[in-house]
Amino acid sequence: MQVLLLKSKIHRARITGSSLDYQGSLTIDLDLMDKCGLLPYEKILCSNLANGARFETYAIPGARGSGNIVLNGAAARLGGVGDLIIVMSFTWAEQSEASEWKPKTLVMGENNKVIDQSGIE
Repeated sequence: MQVLLLKSKIHRARITGSSLDYQGSLTIDLDLMDKCGLLPYEKILCSNLANGARFETYAIPGARGSGNIVLNGAAARLGGVGDLIIVMSFTWAEQSEASEWKPKTLVMGENNKVIDQSGIE
């Protein structure tokens, strides 16, 4: 049997911009994506700590080192600049692997700089 497990998480990322007219997605600094194992165009679940909104979209790479977290398209209506969000992706794994599973997690601080991480070698 397979189970769905957390693969990657960016915790407490601060929204830096929004673009309602963009076709959709969440722009994420490519350095952050690489660090936590998020792939370009990977499906993600986002949770806004400011208003409780939860939405699914996909990740698109933003400029490296920029710290950008940008809501695009309809998602731009679910948060505002300065809101803190959690970005998560998931993967299927064999149940036998679940007890040893370690998601790649980043905890963000000021200017979307990593202040803590786990599951990252």
